[in-house]
Amino acid sequence: MKEPVLALITGFVAGVAFAWLKLPVPAPPTLAGVMGVVGLFLGYLVVARLVNR
Repeated sequence: MKEPVLALITGFVAGVAFAWLKLPVPAPPTLAGVMGVVGLFLGYLVVARLVNR
């Protein structure tokens, strides 16, 4: 649980820095884009678990 929290904090700090420096954020600019990344990750996890059975 520690790793996801640290990743969230790091991402938040990076987002603040990008906004402060008026740079484009290096992530999908919409919720649909973010959900696409989440779906990609979940699909990978499902296949990895099925293969390792």
